[in-house]
Amino acid sequence: MPPQQATLTAAPRTVCSIVPPFLLARIATLDDPRFERAAHAARRSLIDVAPHGLDHGRGDHSLLPRSLRDLEPAIRGHIGRAISDAQGTEVLPGTLVRTEGSPETGDVSVTEAYEGLGRTFALFWDVFDRDSIDNLSAPLEATVHYGKLYDNAFWDGRRMVFGDGDGEIFDGFTRSLSVIGHELAHGVTEFAAGLVYRDQSGALNEHISDVFGALVEQYARGHTAADASWLIGEGIFTDEVEGNALRSLKAPGTAYDDDVLGKDPQPDHFDGYVKTLDDNGGVHLNSGIPNRAFWSVADSLGGYAWERAGHIWYDTLTGGALGPRADFSRFAAATVASAVARFGQDSAEHQAVVAGWTLVGINPTR
Repeated sequence: MPPQQATLTAAPRTVCSIVPPFLLARIATLDDPRFERAAHAARRSLIDVAPHGLDHGRGDHSLLPRSLRDLEPAIRGHIGRAISDAQGTEVLPGTLVRTEGSPETGDVSVTEAYEGLGRTFALFWDVFDRDSIDNLSAPLEATVHYGKLYDNAFWDGRRMVFGDGDGEIFDGFTRSLSVIGHELAHGVTEFAAGLVYRDQSGALNEHISDVFGALVEQYARGHTAADASWLIGEGIFTDEVEGNALRSLKAPGTAYDDDVLGKDPQPDHFDGYVKTLDDNGGVHLNSGIPNRAFWSVADSLGGYAWERAGHIWYDTLTGGALGPRADFSRFAAATVASAVARFGQDSAEHQAVVAGWTLVGINPTR
């Protein structure tokens, strides 16, 4: 039998952004007339990503306006969505513009956010029997049109927040289903495992969001592991950028290679682990190492990645064995235990998990 659901107690709230600060910092220093607006937007985004003014009663639904409290579904497995419009301000949540079951507004970003939340809910409910981010029917909230030329999307501990991009390097962030799945998965991790957003536990936090962001997209499109792109953030770059996405689980370090942005710096093996004080200890960099391990497991097993590899990772996330400061070795060992618990000691799944971690230089049996 798979591990039982861990106690659902949310960890301290952390702002988790899809675009890493090292990439914004590079854009912010551009001295090129073609990207003047992008450089200004990146400087603003670097400042504004700090969790100032984002509380708004986080974690306490009793503080929500009544219209949002009423969205909480009474029946398990019934989704409740609320999309707000910040209208170019940095005030959250903004004006409520669409609720569950209401018609489209004509705003593409609102539609994409609404549908993306629904796709993410569907994966977790249909595949893993998880009822929203907390497994207790929490409403799913998002805010679009945050800030002016805002170059990021983030999870603030309560809702997803989307900028519209600068139009020179980044397009709107609601365009990518993997971005929406990634950010909402941060909420699942808060409630299920509470991984501290720093160093190896933080890289695992990012890794888990990349895994489920990819799975949300694959589930929505019906892609097998072989069919899938394994990209995170595909579609958020403009045509000016030589790159496919922000990250690749299949081949970390290859998502982009651009004269302006530089080359994707993610390592794909523990030998390349980046020790840094920036980016909370390199959480967006070092997540490439476990990302490749997961891709390897899914690829070797074939078929739909959510059916076997996805279940192993979900069981690990929710099984209670990690602890808030789990490192790569502990997480790897926990995935081995989850594979054995669900599929058996002599299973192909167990062998694939061991091989996946060995591929990236992590011994999962220590």
